[in-house]
Amino acid sequence: MPSREQQSRAAEERRPLLPRGAGGPRGWRRMAGTAVLLVSLLERAAFFGVAANLVLYLNSQNFNWTGEQASRAALVFLGASYLLAPVGGWLADVYLSRYRTVVLSLLLYLAASGLLLATAMTDGRLSFCGEMSLSPLEPPCPSFNCKRAWPRPYCAPVLYSGLLLLALATSSVRSNLTSFGADQVMDLGRDATRRFFNWFYWSINLGAVLSLLLVAFIQQNINFLLGFIIIMGCVGLAFLIFLLATPVFITKPPTGSQVSSMLKLAFQNCCPQLWRRRSARDPQHAHLLHDHRSWQPGPSSLEDVANFQVLVKILPVMVTLVPYWMVYFQMQSTYVLQGLHLYIPNIFSASPTNSSLALKAQHRNYRIPEAWLLLANVVVVLILVPVKDHLLDPLLLRCKLLPSALQKMAMGMFFGFTSVIVAGVLERERLQYIAANETVSQWIGKDVYFAAPLSIWWQIPQYLLIGISEIFASIPGLEFAYSEAPRSMQGAIMGIFFCLSGVGSLLGSSLVALLSLPGGWMHCPDDFGNINKCRMDNYFFLLAGIQATTALLFIWIAHRYERIRQGTASQNCSSRDRG
Repeated sequence: MPSREQQSRAAEERRPLLPRGAGGPRGWRRMAGTAVLLVSLLERAAFFGVAANLVLYLNSQNFNWTGEQASRAALVFLGASYLLAPVGGWLADVYLSRYRTVVLSLLLYLAASGLLLATAMTDGRLSFCGEMSLSPLEPPCPSFNCKRAWPRPYCAPVLYSGLLLLALATSSVRSNLTSFGADQVMDLGRDATRRFFNWFYWSINLGAVLSLLLVAFIQQNINFLLGFIIIMGCVGLAFLIFLLATPVFITKPPTGSQVSSMLKLAFQNCCPQLWRRRSARDPQHAHLLHDHRSWQPGPSSLEDVANFQVLVKILPVMVTLVPYWMVYFQMQSTYVLQGLHLYIPNIFSASPTNSSLALKAQHRNYRIPEAWLLLANVVVVLILVPVKDHLLDPLLLRCKLLPSALQKMAMGMFFGFTSVIVAGVLERERLQYIAANETVSQWIGKDVYFAAPLSIWWQIPQYLLIGISEIFASIPGLEFAYSEAPRSMQGAIMGIFFCLSGVGSLLGSSLVALLSLPGGWMHCPDDFGNINKCRMDNYFFLLAGIQATTALLFIWIAHRYERIRQGTASQNCSSRDRG
């Protein structure tokens, strides 16, 4: 095994050769951190450009997907973009390093966004998907209220392939770019690292704002082709900036992963009899952990056992957060679908002299993009984070009332519960107008939607409540996963945190699919393009019930976790006093 001097010399060789001047090493470190922030801003702009209007894109006349099919695809894409996060982290730790993983992920990002761009063109759809099949001529229904099954969604294999590739790319960038950026400013001290994370959080929200204001407007009111061109341009610019900043980056080689050790420990604890049989058959490989490790510094076998015990304690806390993610991702799926069936005002309203001209001008008017309602979530986060950091938290700390991360997560679940309740009440009110045959036909892009005469601004409270819940659930959840994890397992546990958030989105998609079966609340095949004969209000109330039940379970698990943690801390203090 190499000595410490050899290890430190190897670490120094991994540092970039920086030219003198131009602010010295601190200036170059800031330049590297700024490059990472720009890449994250552009990547988030591209991601939200796809996610924000995905339901509208699939529901348009180019594909004619039903509302539940489009919502399910959006939830699958959002879930996969988080669920696949451990894959990118594992590849970086074991084989590629963070730098190479980010480069390859951005290349995959370009290819996947190019595939979606091709589906926005008529020739591209014909090349990849073929002609859209029309409904075959069939004899009339034997009864008045019979229902026909809608054909399979057009171009589904190509679109799902592109979305899953895009999800793999964005999850890999997310799992590696954050820690790679922190590596660039680590030499400047803990305060510089903390400030980098603050600016990193702001950059991704700024990218979301720019994408929602510009790309979402273009997609809804002009065409999706131009919107996807801008998305691909953002990814290409991010890739170019990352390559140009290579000379000033600090890169670290892969150091290995503890995944195999954790799996062995889990197998031994869950199935001890099978483990003993395996040990008897293969005594040479029956050791719990390998003693022969690479020369890179890493945890010993005893540390692996201790880390596994910590993981067993942390995992139930993070698993009970999954229903919150089911609620959270509704704002980019069913909330969007609900907004398309509320009255959306025009940005530039025309005032022609007669009604016939008004009908013609209706196609030329630009409506407020439904995706702009997501700005309520993003803006409340941008405002409340500094207010909480500079005003609320110091005040609560002085009064000794600052809640723990687990208590904040419980508060976040409460606000998520109220958001989906408000959405359910609004949907029930909307359906009352539909039942009374009070509808407004409105053109969104090239498609007509039959909406209730309720303004879309009634959705703002549910988006604001989701934004507040993110302050109390998502950010403290990251803080809990990072602070409670052992240093050698911080990357793995952060990956598990993102993975479980993806599980929540996929469970929400599965619930929509289940309720879309015949007899379910979301089953309305004779109402193509609309949800006016669905009962999405019951779906929202079901989510609220699931969230309330698991919130009570979370409170019990969190109380038990903190009690055990306090007992362990008091035992450590007493042992030190005796020593």
